[in-house]
Order: sequence, then C-alpha cells, then structure tokens
Amino acid sequence: MNILNHTSFDCIKTKASELIGDTPMLELARTGTGSRLLLKLEQFNPTGSCKVRMAREMIMAAEREGKLKPGGHIVEPTSGNTGTGLALVALERGYTFTAVVDHHASRDKLRAMKAMGANLIFVEGNGNGPSTVQRRRMAEEIVAETGAFWPDQHHNPNNNRGYTGLAEELLRDTGTDIDYLVGAVGTGGTLCGTVKALRTMGSRVTSIGVEPTGSIIFGGPAGKYWQTGAGAPGGFTVGPNVDHTLIDEGLTVDDVDAFSAARVIARRTGLLIGGTAGAAIHVAMKRMALIEPNSTMVVLVCDAGEKYLDSVYDDDWLKERNLLDEAKHMGVDSLFDAYRESIRLSVAPSLTAGAMA
Repeated sequence: MNILNHTSFDCIKTKASELIGDTPMLELARTGTGSRLLLKLEQFNPTGSCKVRMAREMIMAAEREGKLKPGGHIVEPTSGNTGTGLALVALERGYTFTAVVDHHASRDKLRAMKAMGANLIFVEGNGNGPSTVQRRRMAEEIVAETGAFWPDQHHNPNNNRGYTGLAEELLRDTGTDIDYLVGAVGTGGTLCGTVKALRTMGSRVTSIGVEPTGSIIFGGPAGKYWQTGAGAPGGFTVGPNVDHTLIDEGLTVDDVDAFSAARVIARRTGLLIGGTAGAAIHVAMKRMALIEPNSTMVVLVCDAGEKYLDSVYDDDWLKERNLLDEAKHMGVDSLFDAYRESIRLSVAPSLTAGAMA
C-alpha cells in the first residue's frame, strides 16, 4: 500500500495564522428540560485567544486600505490578548510591533509578546485596575512621534468584523440556531461582532454581555477589579465597538465569582480558562435553570487559563487579595450537581412508566 495515496496534505499549514479558527466546542452542562450549555473554546487559537481573529482582520484591512506599508510600525495599547495577536501577525507580515502595556496585565501575556519580538512600553497606573487611559495617551504620543499605524481596537470596525468566521462556526457546529450567547464585552468586538454576524445570517440569538464589577461599560460605578481582558475603568471613554443595540442584557460579575467558576471548571473538566470566561460561565450556569426547554446556550471562552497560573489559579495570590472563597466554589459545584439530578429525574418517570406497561 502506498501511504501517500491515503494522506491529505491540505491539513498541513505553513503559517501559524492559518491555524486561526475552527476552534472546538464542549458541552459543559445539560438540563432535564433538554437545554444544553456549550463552550466555544477560543483558547485553541494560536496565541491562546479569540483576539488573534480580529488582530489579523485589522492588519489586513489596513494593508488593503493603504494605511500600513511594507516594513511598517504598529503600535497598540493592550492588556495582552490583542497584543499577542498583533505580535503574531506582525512577525509573519514583516512589521515592527510596539505594545503599550501596564502591570495589571498577566505576566505571561507580557512574556509571550516579548517572546514574539514585540517591544513593550509600560505605563504606570493608580492601582485600581488597568491603566487604559494612560496606555492610550502613550500610544497617541508614539504615533505622533513616529508615524506608526495604530489599529485602535476600541474604535476600529474591523475588530468586530474579525468575528464573522466565529459566528459561521457556531451555526455550523451546533447544527441549529444559538438561543443565547454569553460573553465578556471588553472592546465590544468579540461579543458584538459575533452577534451582528449571527443576526445577519438569520439567527434570533439573545445576547448576554458580562463585565467585571467595577467596569463602567453598563453604566455602573467605577471600581477596582482583577479580571483582565475586559472592563473599562473610570475615566475611560467607551468606544463605538461596544454596540449596546447588540447586547440584550448586560450583567456584572465580581472577581470572586468569576475566579471561583474558572477554578471549578478546571477541577471538573481539566480545562484552564481565563477569568472573564469564568465570569461568563458563572452567569450561564445560573441562567440555565430559567431558560426555555431545549435551548442552546453558548459561552465564548475568550482565552486560556494557562496565562493566569500565578493569579486566578494561585491560592496565595487570591488570599492576599481576599478573592479566595471555597463556599463560592461549592456553589458552582452544586449547580452542576443540580443539573445532573434534573436529568435523572426527567428520565426516571419514563422508566417507571415503561416498567408498568
């Protein structure tokens, strides 16, 4: 037998960016009423985040529009995931990339950007959350001095357009409409971009946006939070990519609930997820008891938990910040047990009827 006749070479890629997309889905929970909770595992993208989708789209759009020339310089203020995505696209396409960052970001995200050749410029914050305003101010200064291209993920419409493929994958892989989509808001691109694309394709999806308690995106008071990759601190002007007409419900989740959910998922599935995904799963697990029978709910898991081993998954780090609460862990566990019991109870009557017939 000639093995070459039985081998497909189409699956062999020549660039890491060609691996973007087609991320897997996992059924996390199911109820006795036939509803299911699915996770869209975006950490299986290159760089371990969904943000690489929009990083590629923003750069390729800039090339098409003549805003970025060969050998050019890209600058972006980032908490890390957009930065790692831009670092990947920049190195593949021959650009220099400068990331404006702060110490609120995950250290592993910073290390990853540096490993891919990015230049990191740090700004100092007030200790109450990400230094979003200061990062943007520094980016403006760099652009003024160097003429670098600033994608500006908060205002660039190609951020949102970068998630059309994600929407297509959701409908293709579930084989049905998505009844509820839950995800972090942040810059708006991931959730709003996916929802817009889904609705363009005919979906009647209900969207639930989730933000850290202390984020001002839904109009609440500003406060300190430790979730990274989402949220908008006090004094920050939320960009137009956060389209409230595409967010049917907006909820905030505190750090303890978000991190407890992420840690329970690790213990039950072996998958490590980021803190903002933990917040979204916290909302979804509670909402599962209230939704219509036979509904499909999807949580967008935006990034990998391996980036947070020294924070979300570190007991000492959590204790130092009063963020470790075993009772909260038990509460998440009890929801899983309750849904499993609801399935048993839904099956039991039919088994009893069958035995009596």
